[in-house]
Amino acid sequence: MTMPSPDAIRAAVAAQRAMVEGFFARLAEGSRAEPGITRDTYGAGENWGHRVLADYGESAGLALRHDAAANTYVTMPGSDPAAPRILMGSHLDSVPNGGNFDGAAGVVAGLVTLGALRHLGIRPTRDITVMGIRAEESVWFEVSYIGSRSALGTLPDGALEARRIDTGRTLADYIGACGGDPEQLRAGHRELGPGNVRAFIEVHIEQAPSLVEAGLPLAICTGIPGNFRYPNARIVGRHDHVGTPRRFRRDAAMAAVDFAGALDRIWADLDAAGTPLAITFGRFHTDAKQHGLTIVPGVFHFSLDVRAYDEALLARLKAEVPAIIRRIEAERHVTFQLGPAAGAAVGVVDADITSALTAAAGRLGIASMPLGSPASHDSAAFAAAGVPTAMLFVRNEHGSHNPREHMEIDDFLDASAVLAHWVIEHAG
Repeated sequence: MTMPSPDAIRAAVAAQRAMVEGFFARLAEGSRAEPGITRDTYGAGENWGHRVLADYGESAGLALRHDAAANTYVTMPGSDPAAPRILMGSHLDSVPNGGNFDGAAGVVAGLVTLGALRHLGIRPTRDITVMGIRAEESVWFEVSYIGSRSALGTLPDGALEARRIDTGRTLADYIGACGGDPEQLRAGHRELGPGNVRAFIEVHIEQAPSLVEAGLPLAICTGIPGNFRYPNARIVGRHDHVGTPRRFRRDAAMAAVDFAGALDRIWADLDAAGTPLAITFGRFHTDAKQHGLTIVPGVFHFSLDVRAYDEALLARLKAEVPAIIRRIEAERHVTFQLGPAAGAAVGVVDADITSALTAAAGRLGIASMPLGSPASHDSAAFAAAGVPTAMLFVRNEHGSHNPREHMEIDDFLDASAVLAHWVIEHAG
């Protein structure tokens, strides 16, 4: 196969603009919330996204299938069905009241690449597949990477019994209701892996405004943080009268403040030393059924997410938590109940693919920069399973996980062109 010129690739990608705009508009139409959009995991909103993808695949004459976790695949078949496929994609769910581009951009970029291949008259040797991934947003079931880890056969033990936070129904119930097969997942069925996937490449909006700050449209990912989490932790003290002297108090709220402050000081010291890290208390509240203006809080609820790019650093921080807790328990006369821990491995990107994407951006005349992801992504699950993995980030104003996500279509098409260039080079 003769490699098309950079101008030809950019023109083939630009020809997909109307499809891109129409796809994003239809996604938003079926998942509007007030404010923003909500594509709830294994619910009506996410189902809508998978229906839009399936409808597009069928109308474009692509091969369509679903797996045991109800992930959706649309494929341009290659001439050698035994060759490991190139896989592109991302998730189609969202946080409540989120934006329209987080996750979905990766799916649409894959469709742009398929459209560019067709526009250029390229018949690949290997299958080129776009994957619409289920359940990346852990806010709904408090389990990371459900769709991708289900496909990779790495779903954690007990995950199918996790309950959705708003309904209490199990993940297994939801998967079955969406056409999946939870019993296959319980049996350890593996859909994807290094044996049948040549590479997984994910396009995603940036989630901190680094590209906005730099004035660049595109970044090549240098790594994806791993994490450890305590989704449902609490501190138990004693409810007391507001006039209780300090020496008699067992104040759960002040213990929580001490704990958050201790971890924030660790973060500040590491940040000052140039070590990237993020510590987040996503939930941090007293018990709404018992708290009040004149009551010393006896119960405090919180969640903790600690993420970093170094497995050894994550292990060290996790080991420091019990010592911090013991000190606060002794000082505040309270008890911490962290509950079950969860976690995800650091996502190591493939150096060869990353280098080739950087070179492709240069050949296409698209300015880019290296950037470590501040967030977790399905790519980390693929990397942990041994699949060569890479990511591209698109400039995005106003952050993500909120209705004000703002990705320019021109920037998105630049990222899609870099993706298409790499796929064409490696399509066989």
